[in-house]
Amino acid sequence: MSPFDIYIQKVNGYVEEMRAKGRQIRVFQAPASLKQLREGLPIRIGPEASTGVILREETFIDLGSPDSGSSAFVLWTSNPSLIKDGRITLIGQDIAEAGGKSLPFGQVLMVGGMGLTNEKHRAVQYLQFAGNQIEGYMARSSGLNLWVRISKDAAGKGVCFESLGKALMAIYKADSLGIETMQAVFVTSSREDVELLNDIAKQVQNISREIVKTDWQNRGYDVDCVFDCRACENRTACDDIRKILRKQEKEEKNKSDSGLQ
Repeated sequence: MSPFDIYIQKVNGYVEEMRAKGRQIRVFQAPASLKQLREGLPIRIGPEASTGVILREETFIDLGSPDSGSSAFVLWTSNPSLIKDGRITLIGQDIAEAGGKSLPFGQVLMVGGMGLTNEKHRAVQYLQFAGNQIEGYMARSSGLNLWVRISKDAAGKGVCFESLGKALMAIYKADSLGIETMQAVFVTSSREDVELLNDIAKQVQNISREIVKTDWQNRGYDVDCVFDCRACENRTACDDIRKILRKQEKEEKNKSDSGLQ
């Protein structure tokens, strides 16, 4: 059992709770294959696809600004069957319906892969900051908060939460982490709904910190990590440690290869 399995169930329960409260809910089904996910996207994805900083006058919609409230987190499991692969759930307004507005924003990405382990946790978490791989999309993150801007140009091309979900799924599945299934939940209905989602996020954050801390301790380093590497005061130290580890791994591999010759 993976450490976040119960929280995948909690997020699915949250969706049903929103349904029971009469929230507007739309469910889209994305294809499973990477090729099909890429086909028909109204925007470009991939390295350097982002148009960079989106200024206020270029913005079609603000999602999760500090004034509106946000909550974003990623859950993973080594049991791919727990994830409803390709399901994109939107609770609240879609992008085209909210032009010019600043809405609260919740985003939960859930991924499954038989090879996902605690050692891959940090890499999976970091994938949610994929702003530089989506055209017309800019994201700023701090802890559990995610502030997103969608450009007028991207909105004019027809970007919506269905296509945004597909884009994120394509980016995740294209990575080398072994992600087999993926599910996304977006929330724009109200600040109260996002705060309710944040109750789950805080529990996830505590587990995430312990996983990262334990991982570093197993490698011989005593580092107390925050949830988001980008907001961490120790990021420079962690980057240095990663360089050392990569160098050690490379040296060990070279020794191993030499022994086989």
